[in-house]
Amino acid sequence: MRLVVLANEELKEELLSTGINDDCKIDWIGSSVELSLYKDADAVIDLLFEANSYDVSYLKDLLPKPVFVNSVNKTTSEIGFPFIRINAWPGFLKRNIAEVTCHDHTMKKEGEKMLTLLNRKAEWVPDIKGFISPRIVSMIINEAWFALEENVSSKEEIDIAMKLGTNYPFGPFEWSRKIGLKNIVNLLTELSKEEKRYEPASLLLKEAGGK
Repeated sequence: MRLVVLANEELKEELLSTGINDDCKIDWIGSSVELSLYKDADAVIDLLFEANSYDVSYLKDLLPKPVFVNSVNKTTSEIGFPFIRINAWPGFLKRNIAEVTCHDHTMKKEGEKMLTLLNRKAEWVPDIKGFISPRIVSMIINEAWFALEENVSSKEEIDIAMKLGTNYPFGPFEWSRKIGLKNIVNLLTELSKEEKRYEPASLLLKEAGGK
């Protein structure tokens, strides 16, 4: 099976972290414009979808082939096409489980086959903003920034406390750096439009360049 992947070096490394099946051939590209050269591909994974402002113009004509898009903030209903949304925030691809959502039954089956070739199991979740784990991790990070605002402790001490006290792999500020503050702020801002409890801490906004 031939797979085309749009990715930067960081996400390429993460996607390859679980290895790939010998039956899978990957063509790596850095721009959606290059997709026109791979019309015979069996599937596409666009890990730069959010970074490229949700540009569907190069992807919609590939349907009904499986098209995965890294879209944590926008649902498939908002995107307007039956793509497979995948949680590809930095750090989240280094797992043998892929957090994905899709409404099309046939595409889900094809998507599962593709993920199997990447040595991953599909975990199908509701088509909501933020999936499941990004929502939870973002809220944990946000609470840490509130604690920092209130001078509860330093970034380093909060990270240590969370790793030792809860056995988290990373502290909330370590997560901040890995995921990217703008990714976190963008998700929290989107979620806060419906639920005020997601409003980003003012210090988090300031650090991310929002205020």
